[in-house]
Formats: sequence, C-alpha cells, structure tokens
Amino acid sequence: MSYADIAASGPKQTAEEARAPAPPVIERTDDSVSSLVDVDSPHVSSVPSDYEQQSVKTDTQAERIEFEAQEKEAAAHAEAAKDKAKEKAKKDAHIAKKNADNPVVLGNVATISLLGGVLGIGAYRKWSRNELSWNVVGAWAGVVGLFALGDYYVSNYFFKKYPPKK
Repeated sequence: MSYADIAASGPKQTAEEARAPAPPVIERTDDSVSSLVDVDSPHVSSVPSDYEQQSVKTDTQAERIEFEAQEKEAAAHAEAAKDKAKEKAKKDAHIAKKNADNPVVLGNVATISLLGGVLGIGAYRKWSRNELSWNVVGAWAGVVGLFALGDYYVSNYFFKKYPPKK
C-alpha cells in the first residue's frame, strides 16, 4: 500500500480547508512621497577642472592602491620571516649535529624513543581488546605531560654538568 493510498483513506478536507488562503493586501498610504528626490536640486556633481590630470580619480581607485601597497608590505614581511626561519633551522641543525655525542641529548633521544614504543604497543594492545577509550588516552596524555616536565628539569640539571655546544 502506498502513502497516497493511506492519505486518500483518511478524513476528507472541508471546503474551508480546501480553499487557498487569501492573497496579502498592500496598504496604500501617501507617506511614501516624502522620500522622493527633489527635482529642483542639481543632479550632476561638478568636478574640478584638473580632473583628467589627477593620478587618482576616485575613492575606489585610492582604496585599491592603498590595499595593493599593504599587500606588497605583507608579502615582503612574510618573505623576511621565511628567510629568518630558514636561517634558524640551519642553525638548529648544526647545533643538533654538534651535540650528537652529548650524553644528555643521547639520553633524551633514547628515553623518548623507548617511551614512544611502550606507549604505542600499549595503545595497540588496548585497542585490540576494545579497551582503548578517550579516558585512557587522556590519562596517558597527562602522564606523558608530567614525564616531559620532569625530563625538562632533569635535562637542565645535567646540561649544567655537560653543557651543549653552540
């Protein structure tokens, strides 16, 4: 049985319900004539006689020129920031190479690798047993944060004994 059959078997519409609603009526008033333009006022604005010799003729053109100048300035600023970031990355890469034999750096790399492996394996085991939830992930994220805080202070202590090369 279709929906149309079910709808047709229900109660019939009354004549009042079957009739279309009345169209809206527009109310006419004479108040609208106050907004009309005064025909006695000048319609054309006059321009200065040197208008054709002006380099910027309209407000829109002036805004566009100002926008383009700001855009060029922002692009130059972005390019300078990009160059500065490249230089810093090169410097940091040299520092990492110079400190590859520092025991504090080696200890941190080993500890972080070990911690990442243990957390990854533990998370996989929890996931495979359908025990991994956002609560578990959040709790372990807090533990990792506390570990990172402790590692920061321990590393600072050992960096005093084994200072990094710059």
